[in-house]
Amino acid sequence: MPLAGKSARTLVPRNSVLGTGFPRVRISTSSILAIAQIPRPRLIELAPSILSADFARLGEQVRASCEGGASVIHVDIMDGHFVPNLTIGPPVVKSLRKVTELPLDCHLMIENPDDFIPVFAEAGADWISVHQEACRHLNRTLHLIKTHDCMAGVVINPGTPVETLSEVLDIVDYVLVMSVNPGFGAQQFIPSTLHKMRRLAEIRRQRGLAYRIEVDGGVALETVVDVVRAGAEILVAGNAVFGHGDPRKNAQDLLKAATEAVLQKI
Repeated sequence: MPLAGKSARTLVPRNSVLGTGFPRVRISTSSILAIAQIPRPRLIELAPSILSADFARLGEQVRASCEGGASVIHVDIMDGHFVPNLTIGPPVVKSLRKVTELPLDCHLMIENPDDFIPVFAEAGADWISVHQEACRHLNRTLHLIKTHDCMAGVVINPGTPVETLSEVLDIVDYVLVMSVNPGFGAQQFIPSTLHKMRRLAEIRRQRGLAYRIEVDGGVALETVVDVVRAGAEILVAGNAVFGHGDPRKNAQDLLKAATEAVLQKI
């Protein structure tokens, strides 16, 4: 019931928020900026590499890793020329596309990648990365990937400086840092590659760019904390996921360690 002699309209104190009765609070511009600068946890993604999977049970193992939290499937394409190993081609990518809806991250460790980008895109690749060391015209190659509606990534080997990428960092969607020499799985992590991840994170911040940082090689429970703290966000792991035990649990354990490392850093 309204108070006698007053309008039926509810009276709201001048200094309250309409409809709540709570007092207004003034927030200064400096306070808003300070809130905006509070570090937010980075999105960490696990990308199991099928190079270490059991190809007789490939679909089953991919599904198990997905159940463990994997959000990208990494596919290592090797031609026996750019790297001393020969792996898989578009038919396997096409088959993988039938068993998972996750993005397929095709890492082309091959010579003349421009000749093969269209066929991998047609087979079902969502992300395609090429090596800086293998491209005569890197800018053109990255734009070619994008014309096929794929995310474009650039890769550098352990002996290649980050500075060689300065002219394409505004083009790429992600940068893949090789933390082993490419060609084989189950290699030991090279600690000196950590500074590249830190440098890429620093350049991204300084230039206001949006590329993500991926790492491939020797990522395991013993190294995942270091790579995440250095700035890596997409973690390629083959042997650590598929090499032994249950891929589901292995993926869960890696993601748990990586996420805890991010939270501790903040």
